[in-house]
Amino acid sequence: MSFSSRRRQGVSRRRFLSLGIAGITGTFLADTLWYEPQALQIERIPLPSDAPGGKVRLLQISDLHLSSFNSYFEKVTELVADIQPDLIVLTGDYLEQERNIRGVLSFMKELKATHGIYAVQGNWEYWSRLEGENLRRHFSGVGVKLLINERADLEINGRALSIFGLDYPSSTDHLLRLQKEVDPQRFNLLLSHVPAFAHEQLNERIDLILSGHTHGGQVRLPLLPPFYLPRYSGRFVSGFYQVSQHRIPLYVSRGVGTSVLPLRFLCRPEIGLFELG
Repeated sequence: MSFSSRRRQGVSRRRFLSLGIAGITGTFLADTLWYEPQALQIERIPLPSDAPGGKVRLLQISDLHLSSFNSYFEKVTELVADIQPDLIVLTGDYLEQERNIRGVLSFMKELKATHGIYAVQGNWEYWSRLEGENLRRHFSGVGVKLLINERADLEINGRALSIFGLDYPSSTDHLLRLQKEVDPQRFNLLLSHVPAFAHEQLNERIDLILSGHTHGGQVRLPLLPPFYLPRYSGRFVSGFYQVSQHRIPLYVSRGVGTSVLPLRFLCRPEIGLFELG
């Protein structure tokens, strides 16, 4: 083989490898920046219960980080409408800047649940300086009840429920105060934006904890821990855990939106549908 032929073969090999690497990189970027951030999953989670009453369809939505009510968030509301939940709970981080509240409220106006929509605050509500009574007024205008270290009682299909909204960052004092109101005859649901708080202080009468905050890590590689989790995540990433000596179930949502970087990899967004009964 001549020198020029060997050179052409070498160039062709390098060109092939370069094109292959470019193709892989392009596919990875398309997946992480476009496909996965919008590839919303509905996680259906059965919650068997011996308590009296019919079935309850409870929907959790977390971590919108919404800047505008765009086509993706319209799709989220359409999926929620198809599910027809009895109850919706929202577990914080709705926006990152105060000016985005209009988009958040437009999103919330489209949510419908037979027995109401209940919410707690996340860290971004405080960081954007749109927290507390100000945020409560905004939410109330679109039919969402914001719980700031408060309890709400409902009866759904003959089943008695209490929702406890533990405010960010889920202080021990507020947790202990809320737990004084727990009725063991009811199904007691605790909402906390952050999953890591004083679990050792929980009593056995809390039936389920729902949290968000972690985004599931957003970017995951097989067999490796997340590259980054925000403060108050602790050991919790996504899915079910058992906490305290009472082995109370804690579910951590991967959330609907993205934060810091608008990407996801092997970590699709989710809304959780809990079927109680």
